[in-house]
Amino acid sequence: MPGMHTPPDSGLPALDRLREIVHILRSPGGCPWDIEQTQQSLIPNILEEAYEAVDAIRSGNLEHMREELGDLLLQVVMQCEIASETGKFVIEDVAHDVSEKLVRRHPHVFGDSQAGDSEAVLKQWEEIKNAEKGNEHRRLLDGLPGGMPALMKAGKIQKKVEKVGFDWPSAEAVIPKIREELDEVEEVLREGTPEQDDAALGEELGDVLFAVTNLTRKLGMESESLLAAANEKFVRRFDKLENLLEEEGTNATAAGIEEMEKAWQRAKAQVG
Repeated sequence: MPGMHTPPDSGLPALDRLREIVHILRSPGGCPWDIEQTQQSLIPNILEEAYEAVDAIRSGNLEHMREELGDLLLQVVMQCEIASETGKFVIEDVAHDVSEKLVRRHPHVFGDSQAGDSEAVLKQWEEIKNAEKGNEHRRLLDGLPGGMPALMKAGKIQKKVEKVGFDWPSAEAVIPKIREELDEVEEVLREGTPEQDDAALGEELGDVLFAVTNLTRKLGMESESLLAAANEKFVRRFDKLENLLEEEGTNATAAGIEEMEKAWQRAKAQVG
């Protein structure tokens, strides 16, 4: 059976056309999958598209970036369309609210405030944000996003406490702390049984990750981005390792550890 709808005019402004397409997809005779979705059911899609957009940005591929940012924009439009169906809000409300917030929180641009550098801007932003929410005297670490990836959240926690001076004086000063946390991991491994000390070992390993995140932050880097790059590097090298093993008539399942280590060293030399 042919479709019941005609695509919106391609001459419409791009955002208006996108919104109209989503409206049709959700309408009677539209797409069964789109019609079934709720704001809650689309949460995994938002997260997935956000990560894919980040991956595209890191790649530097502009075509890929446009595609993935478009997929992320679609999730915003879809959420607003679902909300509009029950009279909650429309996309104009969302755009209005964020515009007003940007004006309020940039008084150094749209008002009489002074903020000469990024640090001053961020401090002012937090002060205005807390005043808006009636939280001038709230705890420093209140309001941390619950769904944020753990490494990103660790960095955010550390940046917040840095603002009140609870921080290492330098990146070099963090390194002994990392060694201390590693020593504590070794101590748990030496003295306990796995059954008894899984919790203790997990706690100490978490402390190692937190300390390493502190070091990356002090160096002006982000743990999440660094680990993402390390993941990609490992995948490249292991793919090459498998190619090299196949050239020798074997594979990763059949090869021994010594054979794999030799292939790994060759892979590192060839793909970096």
